[in-house]
Amino acid sequence: MKEYIKGDMGSVSLDENVVAQVAGLTALDCFGIVGMGIVSVKDGIVKQLRRDNVSKGVNVKFDENDDIIIEFHIVVAYGVSIKAVTDNLMQSVKYKVEDFTSLRVSKINVFVEDVKVMD
Repeated sequence: MKEYIKGDMGSVSLDENVVAQVAGLTALDCFGIVGMGIVSVKDGIVKQLRRDNVSKGVNVKFDENDDIIIEFHIVVAYGVSIKAVTDNLMQSVKYKVEDFTSLRVSKINVFVEDVKVMD
C-alpha cells in the first residue's frame, strides 16, 4: 500500500488492488482485447477471466520513486494487430490511472497469453 497524500488532517493510502481494478477495467474497454488471462500453473492452460475478476490479470507495484509499474496478461481477438492493440492499451491505461491517482505510471508491460476467435 502506498501512502501518497499527506496533509495536516491526515494521509491517503492507495492499495495496489485499486490501481489494478482501474487498469483492468480500462483494458477491457480497449478495442481488440477479449479479456484478461492467467496461466494455470497446474496444467499450463490459459484461463480467461470474467469482468468481475479483471484485477487478477493485472499486477501493480510501486517502484523506488513511488511511480506505478503495471503488468497485464491479456487475451486478444484473432485478426487484430497486436501492436495496435497493445499501444492503445498502454496509452489508455497510462492516461486513466494517472488521472485517477495523480501518480506517474513509469512502465507498462503486456503479456499476450492467448488469442480468441470472435463470433
